[in-house]
Amino acid sequence: MLMSHLQESVQHSDIPTQILYNRTMVQLGLCAFRHGMIKDAHNALHDVQSSGRAKELLAQGLMQQRQYERTPEQEKIEKRRQVLFHMHINLELLECVYLTSAMLMEIPWMAAHAYDYRPRIFSKSFHYQLRQSDKQTLVGPPESMREHVVAASKAMKKGDWKQCKKYILAVKVWKLFRQTEQVQEMLTRKIQEESLRTYLFTYNSVYDSLSLYTLAEMFDLPPSVVHSTISKMIINEELQASWDEPTQTVVMHRGAEPSLLQSLALQLADKVSNLVENNERIYDTRHGGFVQFKDRQGQGRYRRQNQQHYDRQDRPDKQDRQDRYNWQERHGRQHDRSYQHSQTQSSYRSTDSAHH
Repeated sequence: MLMSHLQESVQHSDIPTQILYNRTMVQLGLCAFRHGMIKDAHNALHDVQSSGRAKELLAQGLMQQRQYERTPEQEKIEKRRQVLFHMHINLELLECVYLTSAMLMEIPWMAAHAYDYRPRIFSKSFHYQLRQSDKQTLVGPPESMREHVVAASKAMKKGDWKQCKKYILAVKVWKLFRQTEQVQEMLTRKIQEESLRTYLFTYNSVYDSLSLYTLAEMFDLPPSVVHSTISKMIINEELQASWDEPTQTVVMHRGAEPSLLQSLALQLADKVSNLVENNERIYDTRHGGFVQFKDRQGQGRYRRQNQQHYDRQDRPDKQDRQDRYNWQERHGRQHDRSYQHSQTQSSYRSTDSAHH
């Protein structure tokens, strides 16, 4: 994939080739998930799941479209492209794997960037499910697969990995994998690690220090796994802390991250600066302001839109020299004539005085 760049040119291929490409990417995503490569699984499944037409892209059925109506001939052609039933990929399993991968990536990121003005979004469908759950006035026990993933996400936000594991493993589609027990063990380990990261991101401002063995007991992880996870966070500058090796504790550093009030003040300053720039741009366009251009050095400069209102200091040197030359021609001749007239008058006076 990396060497052939097939994903960039597959859209120009014929439809059977595109169907084969989509089914191959889905299978790669499921295989990556079984082996614990959550990020690769999410990236492989993102294109198919984000389109909202997974059934049609995998040639497992036709979907009714409001703006587009198929003719009987087109419908016959598309039905011929459908894959046999025994080759179908379970769409509920596909969506469950995608949402679970998004949960394991999104929840720690949301906890680490809780005060960001525009946080990065990995999966729009996952955030849509969270928003729909927040809009409900009364949230009951989860019933569908999506509700189980949303409930597990809320539990992970609090660092409650046991409740998160309970909701995720309660989904019945995991039994469709061949090695179900290994997949569930992998999911349990990933939930414990990501819950640990989420807990540290959320509550690091509360603690001055945390014991390694206390964290290992809280999240039922070996101390070596806890130590490596926190060390990666410190190296990647995700957590402002350091290890105290003699006591085996994590010492939190204060003042490195902005508080809630400081983050809100920075957001307000950005909004005000954007508002001022927009108002200045609108005023300039309405009242003949300045337009931006690039000079020979590539630097941005501003010039008035109305050429008639150039100031004298904004004119180029050639124009200034031409103006001085025109002034000399216009006023220099009159000065020469008056000088010649005065010289002739003085010569007449001198000759008259000599005669006298």
